[in-house]
Amino acid sequence: MTLPVALSGSDVIGQAKTGTGKTLGFGLPLLERVTVPADVEAGRATPDRLTDAPQALIVVPTRELCQQVTNDLLTAGKARNVRVLAIYGGRAYEPQVEALKKGVDVVVGTPGRLLDLAGQRKLDLSHIRVLVLDEADEMLDLGFLPDVERIITMLPAKRQTMLFSATMPGAVISLARRYMSQPTHINATSPDDEGTTVKNTTQFVYRAHSMDKPEMVSRILQAESRGLAMIFCRTKRTAADIAEQLERRGFASGAVHGDLGQGAREQALRAFRNGKVDVLVCTDVAARGIDVEGVTHVINYQSPEEEKTYLHRIGRTGRAGAKGTAITLVDWDDIPRWQLINKALGLNFPDPVETYSTSPHLYEDLGIPAGTKGVLPRAERTRAGLGAEEIEDLGETGGRGRKSAATAPAPREERAPRTPRQRRRTRGGSTVAEDAATVPAPSVEADGDDPAQPRTPRRRRRTRVSLAEGAAEAGVAVAEAPAVAEAPAAPAVEDEQAEAKPRRRRTRAAAPEAVAEAPVATEPEAEPAPRRRRTRAAAPEVVEEAPVAEAKPRRRTRAAAQPAAEAVVDFQTVAVAASVAEPVATRPRRRPRVVKPVVDEVDFQIAPVSEPVTETRPRRRSRAAAKPKTEAVASVSAVAEDAAAPAKPRRRRATTAAKAESAPVSEAVAGEDAAPAKPRRRRARATAAADSAES
Repeated sequence: MTLPVALSGSDVIGQAKTGTGKTLGFGLPLLERVTVPADVEAGRATPDRLTDAPQALIVVPTRELCQQVTNDLLTAGKARNVRVLAIYGGRAYEPQVEALKKGVDVVVGTPGRLLDLAGQRKLDLSHIRVLVLDEADEMLDLGFLPDVERIITMLPAKRQTMLFSATMPGAVISLARRYMSQPTHINATSPDDEGTTVKNTTQFVYRAHSMDKPEMVSRILQAESRGLAMIFCRTKRTAADIAEQLERRGFASGAVHGDLGQGAREQALRAFRNGKVDVLVCTDVAARGIDVEGVTHVINYQSPEEEKTYLHRIGRTGRAGAKGTAITLVDWDDIPRWQLINKALGLNFPDPVETYSTSPHLYEDLGIPAGTKGVLPRAERTRAGLGAEEIEDLGETGGRGRKSAATAPAPREERAPRTPRQRRRTRGGSTVAEDAATVPAPSVEADGDDPAQPRTPRRRRRTRVSLAEGAAEAGVAVAEAPAVAEAPAAPAVEDEQAEAKPRRRRTRAAAPEAVAEAPVATEPEAEPAPRRRRTRAAAPEVVEEAPVAEAKPRRRTRAAAQPAAEAVVDFQTVAVAASVAEPVATRPRRRPRVVKPVVDEVDFQIAPVSEPVTETRPRRRSRAAAKPKTEAVASVSAVAEDAAAPAKPRRRRATTAAKAESAPVSEAVAGEDAAPAKPRRRRARATAAADSAES
């Protein structure tokens, strides 16, 4: 039906079911319109019509279809010696550019590489006489439409345009008329074939669980009279996973999906055509136009997205009058999507029956022998497998091609996987066996496990610094040191321990001594607290013992514990509590060495009150002054909550000024608020000396 219209030069929109020969429907008229040297010799054309530029262009959506159409046209044009070139991505540019320089009659390509070479002025499209869009509904979809429009703008206005596909929605037809001139729409159907699917294809639809699908597929592949089989998945990851699982179960399987390089994709398809692989797991990149003789079963491992995809998938079987079987496994989540597909295509599977790998009706429908398991018996593993097909070096561009080569997994298997901890310890000079012994706990003997093993300075320094910091600076309890010292130690390391400990003492003396003396301690929590407080500051003990302490304020308070000076003690506790929240200072720790008379201490207690510290402190002073002498002494914790953390100079001034009597406290505060800090401190000391002389 297409040949007479296409040979006349008219534009054609051809629609027919899968496997009915659409490639030659547009290929034969295209080859007739191309002028070759054989036509000039036969007198059918003049020499001026000869050119080395392409005269016909066929645009296809996938690389696999591009290669297949090229092979079909080479076979059909062999008698006239028509030069046909396939241009698609994933291959090196240089061979394609060299072929274009030598001269090409027909170009078959994908949109991306065609635009690339045309933009580089390597491909001349000004002599194109025939344009063919194969799988036109896919080419005019939103994904390819911008590229197709750019290609059409590079072509001559006077040309023949033909569109062919198995599915041609009305929206695509109206869109295609923009680029065509009075097209003829030809829809070829058989009189006895009803519906959109091929009559020779038997369809089964099962509701299956996703965790049981691999087992179901393994048993379906062992059905009687099964030839080649294609399994379609929705995602690339699922396709790779199913191909690997089937290979472990004993099936000769290959994969074709977008994450593979072009060399690996062509290797799998070649092995599938040659019979070395009988199961091809692929995504929808192989759903359109792929024609492989002998495909008897098509399995939809995942439900397709739309009805067009379903038609193209099951169209890989039952081609050219042959019979085939199409099985669709629908998950529970895909039931609404499948019901839409079933309604659009007019099928009889609105509610698929729930099926598992052990369901009896699965065996009956597909002719699976009883007792079949999910692993192919060794006696039936007769295929050579994917490894028997050589992978071709296509000079692939990008990084994906190199990763997909057959030799790529070998380097990954040779390298032993190592964790970051193992790599770090290997750089330090230890082995994996030593890492296993040293990783569980930072024991004391870990540094001296084996004196014969070389220890780098960096690792030895790291271990000792961590021990020193843990024992002296970080406040580690002494009770924890015996646990460290008695931590797992091998019975064979007795002499090594004697040599390891002196090394730690030479490198750092303070921390190892604490660790070495730790086992002698009997009380777990006896000494670590005083050590840490002496390192940080003596203030925390002042809060606990209030007037009785070891620092300078504490000694003065202890000596000045008299009934008449109870209000003065309250001011001292305010100053001490305020100093608790201050940062660590060095001078307050030196001052407690100086012991002064009792009267001086009393004078010093009044200084924090008389000094203007902050905006919030005068309110506390007024409260303390308003209370009676018996109620003036407040708890240290309550005063510490209200007091704000003063600065370092304020705390020093607070511990150096004092008064003798509690009655003139308010007068002293009023008289000394505006005076500077240092002169006030000297006057307070002079007054203290005079008071002591009078007493």
